[in-house]
Amino acid sequence: MLRLGIDVGGTNTDAVLIDGSQVVAATKAPTTPDVTGGIVTAIQDLGSSTGFDPAQVAAVMIGTTHFINALVEADRLAPTAAIRFGLPATSALPPLVDWPERLRGAIGGHSYLCHGGHEYDGSRIDEFDEQEFRAILDKAVQAGARSFAISSVFSPVNAEFEQRAAMIIAEELPGRPISLSHEIGRMGLLGRENATIINAALRELADQVTTGLARSVADAGISAPVFLSQNDGTLMDIDYARRYPVATFASGPTNSMRGAAFLSGRLECAVVDVGGTTTDVGVLQHGFPREASTDVAVADVQTNFRMPDVLSVGIGGGSLVTGDSGAPSVGPSSVGYRLTERALVFGGDTLTATDLAVAAGLTEIGDPGRVARLDRAFVRAALDQVAGRMAEVVDRMRISAEPIPVVAVGGGSILVPDQLAGASTVVRPEHYAVANAIGAAIAEVGGEVDRVFSVAPNQRDAVLDEARQEALDRTVAAGAKPGTVRIVDVEEVPLAYLPGNATRIRIKAVGELSLGGDDA
Repeated sequence: MLRLGIDVGGTNTDAVLIDGSQVVAATKAPTTPDVTGGIVTAIQDLGSSTGFDPAQVAAVMIGTTHFINALVEADRLAPTAAIRFGLPATSALPPLVDWPERLRGAIGGHSYLCHGGHEYDGSRIDEFDEQEFRAILDKAVQAGARSFAISSVFSPVNAEFEQRAAMIIAEELPGRPISLSHEIGRMGLLGRENATIINAALRELADQVTTGLARSVADAGISAPVFLSQNDGTLMDIDYARRYPVATFASGPTNSMRGAAFLSGRLECAVVDVGGTTTDVGVLQHGFPREASTDVAVADVQTNFRMPDVLSVGIGGGSLVTGDSGAPSVGPSSVGYRLTERALVFGGDTLTATDLAVAAGLTEIGDPGRVARLDRAFVRAALDQVAGRMAEVVDRMRISAEPIPVVAVGGGSILVPDQLAGASTVVRPEHYAVANAIGAAIAEVGGEVDRVFSVAPNQRDAVLDEARQEALDRTVAAGAKPGTVRIVDVEEVPLAYLPGNATRIRIKAVGELSLGGDDA
């Protein structure tokens, strides 16, 4: 049974067929403006090169940039009502308070406060006022809101108010998209609320995109289930993706890191993923991306949902090269998916980082004769600048003074030198150019617990065991084979500023995807 992994990048759409641990075939196709066109082309290319039987494909895993692009561009976002339960507290910082004006306007700027919410121990700040909520709901609908983001103070501890609000919306406005903050973000009201509002604004687009992706796969004659990659390197099915599009935002760099671990056999290393536009650097721990320990800004909005700790720099295979040998400049502007049209080696008129690599003999693509006359000193100086900036980013990601092994992946990783400052070794594994699609194809199912527990004296082990079991159960419920589920991360943070031995416990578990009939 084959797995088909697809990753949609800003420049290329990569696709791979994997049989167990063996890469059967791989291909690259230019990403098209509608994205799905590149997916169709990539699947057709795999069919032409291998003649694989679509009936042999057991699952299709896709990493997509649809949703993060829509947010960054402030385009195709639904008018969204941000409703928070927190009064009489929290009024000083209402919903959307820290949003850029451009994004706030794109979703309509509908912000509302209701009485309610909870303390850290689950006790109520104020009672749920149904009449007040229904009045605000009517006001939001009259203002044009089509999607609803509901948040409540400490809802990860007690989600009662969010759930009651969702029931009323479903009763009054059947079929309207509803996003609840306790299902999306972590502790911390504003970051969790912002993530929920973003998710709500993307819900209508998510319906269109997931339907289009499923149709693209079906049109290729593949009837296997379709999954999308999540930010943490695990999978979600199409229905889950419709409800939680924010969970795909960092799937690109995450897939590359997971693919790098698979191809190199290294579970603890830095991964340098060089695409057509950017270089993304992350760190693998136990084979999974290290998660960001602080809130992550997405399109200048602070959020606190699961995101990998990734640093990016504007250098890629399509980066524009300017200046002279004394002061070369590479990036951040890029020709993107038009690399094969505009780069010198492909007959274009634009000097790119790919042209530098060909001129230096690092790779053989296109027509090397078109860059044979480039000044050698200029080429060397520009490539040295690229290496220096990559080394700087790797150095910023290290958490100790010890050199760290580096795995270079991505089509543009020909720009990564064999020796990099701060790296103990640089590995460029086989199939490095499509590591992102491989990461999608091998992705597992995940489950997580993240909430505040009251830990009584001598009960720490019992509380941790309870949280571990809950994480394992959630992973199985999400579609993992029961016998393969394992704990990969445990985080325990005592909250000294809260009474009652309050401790935030976060436990993550993963397991192999159950494809039906393969659990024996």
